[in-house]
Amino acid sequence: MIFALLLLFFSPNQRQEWIPSQVIEVPAHDWGQFEIALLQRPAFVDATFDVVSGPANVRMALLDRADFERLRNGDPHGMLEGTEIGAHGRLHYHVRRPGRYVIVLDNRASADRPAKVRVSVWVDFSPPRGPDISEISPQRRLVVVLISCTVFFSVVTFSLRRILRAVKR
Repeated sequence: MIFALLLLFFSPNQRQEWIPSQVIEVPAHDWGQFEIALLQRPAFVDATFDVVSGPANVRMALLDRADFERLRNGDPHGMLEGTEIGAHGRLHYHVRRPGRYVIVLDNRASADRPAKVRVSVWVDFSPPRGPDISEISPQRRLVVVLISCTVFFSVVTFSLRRILRAVKR
C-alpha cells in the first residue's frame, strides 16, 4: 500500500505545455491555427486565449484535421469544442481518439483590424479521474418527459376504466 502511494506521489506529471504562452497576431477577417498531433493516446486539451490588443471578436475552436480542411476550403464544417466570441476564453476537451487536431483562432468577425492574442495550450495525457458524465440535449430531454407523461397518463386512464367497470358491476 505504501509503495503504491509512493509510486503515485513520485509519478511524472503527464500534463505538458504544448504551446507556451505566446502572443500571436491574427489577421482581420482571417484565422490563425496550431496543429496538435495526439498520436499516442487519448488526452485532455486545455487552451486559453486573451486578446491583448485589437478587436475583442475572437473565437477559439478545436477541430479535427478533416474539419479544418473543410474550413480552409470554405465548405461547411464541424468542430469538437469552441468558445464564445469575446476578448478571452477557455477550451477544455477530452480527445478520445488519437489523430491530428487543429486549434483555430477565428478573427473573421472583426471589422478591419488584426488582433494580438495571447495563447496557451496544455495537453494532459493522464487518465480521467472519474466517470465521463454528459447531459442530453434540451430537445431530447423534452421528448423523454413527453413520452414519460404519455405512458403515465395512459396507465392511469386504463386503470381508472378498469376500476369504474368493476365498481359498476
